Amino acid sequence: MKVLGLMTQKGGTGKTTLAASLGVVAHEMGERVFLIDMDPQGSLTAWSARRSAEQPPVDKIAPDKLASAIGTLAKQGYSLVIIDTAGIDSAATSAAMHAAGLCLIPARPSALDIEAARPTIGALSRLQRPFAFVLNQAPVGRTNRPLDASRALGLLGVLAPTLIAQRSDHMDAIALGMGVTEFNPTGKAAEEVRQLWAWANKRMEGERHG
Repeated sequence: MKVLGLMTQKGGTGKTTLAASLGVVAHEMGERVFLIDMDPQGSLTAWSARRSAEQPPVDKIAPDKLASAIGTLAKQGYSLVIIDTAGIDSAATSAAMHAAGLCLIPARPSALDIEAARPTIGALSRLQRPFAFVLNQAPVGRTNRPLDASRALGLLGVLAPTLIAQRSDHMDAIALGMGVTEFNPTGKAAEEVRQLWAWANKRMEGERHG
């Protein structure tokens, strides 16, 4: 079973939105997905409560129960677990780091987000956990900020090749309890999330068989 964690010790980077939409697109691509909400704010759980679709399921798991929960989910036939974490250094974040086969670190194209990622990078490096940055909420239009941020993040570690632009589809989808590929299947936001999932899935498959 593959385990994908979304984490960074900074709030507002779009972890929950990405976790929800990645979970939906993975389900659409044939994975049996379970989403774990380890953020005390419970945003992913609230998103699930707004959904009309039953899949993918979401549940809150305590840090000391995470390992056993993942083992149980594997026995139940789930093929993918996605963990959403809080934007702080916490026991939940540490547990997610230990459990994840790949950790995605969302960062907006700002100096503050890039600097804020350093403690997360340090923790993941000490644990020798695979990680990659995702440039998220990037402005659309004529600006060098995404390119500059990509270069900066690339110096700190692996950067996912797909940039996730700041598009209204993400906000509208999360408000309705949907993934962006459900809300607007043919939109640019949906295509970006599909590309990100394909890339992350390939890396996780490589880690499992490497």
